[in-house]
Amino acid sequence: MANLADEISSGADRRRRAASVAAFVALALAACSGPSADKPAEPPAAPAPAAPPDTPAAAPGATVGGDGSAITLNPLSSADLQSAALQGELGCNFSTPAASPLLVAMGVVASKEPAQGVVKVGDYVERVAAPGGFDAMSKGSVFTGQGKTVTIARTGAAPVGGGESPGYPATLAYDRADGARLVLTGLWTCGP
Repeated sequence: MANLADEISSGADRRRRAASVAAFVALALAACSGPSADKPAEPPAAPAPAAPPDTPAAAPGATVGGDGSAITLNPLSSADLQSAALQGELGCNFSTPAASPLLVAMGVVASKEPAQGVVKVGDYVERVAAPGGFDAMSKGSVFTGQGKTVTIARTGAAPVGGGESPGYPATLAYDRADGARLVLTGLWTCGP
């Protein structure tokens, strides 16, 4: 029994030595195999490709990310707004040339109470809120609701049109909890 263990141990030692010798020979050959006078040196390897560019922007009004299902915002009807019964002195709304209004919110001037709003996703009217009342939302705001964030960002300093409540160029970004995002370009109009 002792002889068998010695033979196994001796065989393992021989394999380790053989592997070490093979590794040494491979390194020595690699060191000696530089470019020769008979053969021109190979050009240096091409640099690694640059990092991939950012994900290309989706077509305007297209849903990006998430589970693959589209985010569909529909215009709010007067019946939708009546049943929402939003409270506040003044309001804001976001509209596009194709759909008006897509978000409506009301708030109290000089108030810390959140502004309340609604959006219509598919056939469902969903409530959202933004901190700071009317004053905060008039310059653009972040509205949150169950499973969603709706960000209004004014994109221009000059109003479009005239009157007491002109609209400002803006984007509406609807972010769903699963990572889906829809960005629309339109007007953010606030006032009486």
